[in-house]
Amino acid sequence: MPRPRKWRKVCCLPDSNRFGPLNTVVNQEHSVTMTIDEYETIRLIDFEGFTQEECAAQMNVARTTVQGIYTEARRKIAESLVNGKVLRIEGGDYKLCDGFGNSCGSGGCRRRRCVRDIIENNKL
Repeated sequence: MPRPRKWRKVCCLPDSNRFGPLNTVVNQEHSVTMTIDEYETIRLIDFEGFTQEECAAQMNVARTTVQGIYTEARRKIAESLVNGKVLRIEGGDYKLCDGFGNSCGSGGCRRRRCVRDIIENNKL
């Protein structure tokens, strides 16, 4: 019996969950599905500038797991770009962080920044 998959900690869902050519009909044949945890690795490593080790700590998984997730995410982005397919972001094994306390680790938590901004703006 295989070991159950570990939940990956994700700080936020993407603002948009579909990207691609404007003139394409969205169907299974012409789309690629990226999971939320794959999106999170792209966000943390490529956008936030985390190392794979920092990303692994943020998501509460092993570095080798992050490496596999990241490789698969990049393959899906390349397939979408090269073949003109719509990239959909949905599903996966993840849990959203709460944005409070020490649950978010080192500064890459978008939810924590959003919560902090809301609190600071309400004080004004």
